[in-house]
Order: sequence, then C-alpha cells, then structure tokens
Amino acid sequence: MYRTFLKTKLHRATITAADPDYEGSVTIDRELCRAAGLLEFEQVDVLDITNGARFTTYVIYGAAGEIQVNGAAARLVSPGDLAIIIAYCRLPEDQIAGHMPRVVLLGPGNQVTGTQEHPIHAP
Repeated sequence: MYRTFLKTKLHRATITAADPDYEGSVTIDRELCRAAGLLEFEQVDVLDITNGARFTTYVIYGAAGEIQVNGAAARLVSPGDLAIIIAYCRLPEDQIAGHMPRVVLLGPGNQVTGTQEHPIHAP
C-alpha cells in the first residue's frame, strides 16, 4: 500500500504577478525551487492564504523572487497575495518512517527565512 505525504512546502510565498494569457503553470524562482526540492514541471497545489483559492498546476523556473501564476489560475490570485505552494509524494509503507517533509519559510520579497524538516510520528 502507498500513502500520500507532504514532500515540500513553500510557506507564505508572495504572488508577484498573474498572467491569464500565459500558458498555464506557476513560475517560481529557481533558487526557491532548489531550496524546496521542486523540479520543473512537477505538480504542485497552490493555496492562496489571502482569498482561500486552491488549485493544482505545475512548476516552471523563474527569476529571483518571482512567484507568478499563469493561465486560467491567474484569475484566482492577485499580486501581493500570500500563498502556500505544496508538493506531495507517494510512499510505500517501508519508506514512511524515514521520510522528512521540508518546509521553506519565506519572508518579504520571497526571501528564505528558514527551512525545517519534520519527522513523521506514529499516532
């Protein structure tokens, strides 16, 4: 049996732009992707803290500080909104105990203010 777990999270990212005419995706600063372990074209969920919108898309690499929502999903966010960007992974039972989800904490200008890794605890 496989279970789905948090792989990584960019916490409190600031949306820098929204372009409904661009091919769908979320453009994320390449260095933030590196810090979070996100690959280009990897599926992510975007959760807008400001307005409650949630959607699934994929990552493309962008410039420093950039978090731009593209395509139809651009209508769900506004520049300046705070968001959480999440990727998940599916793990077999024998890999769960060693999995450590990574959380990348962001501050103004989408600068990394810290990272955390969290062990999975049994109930």
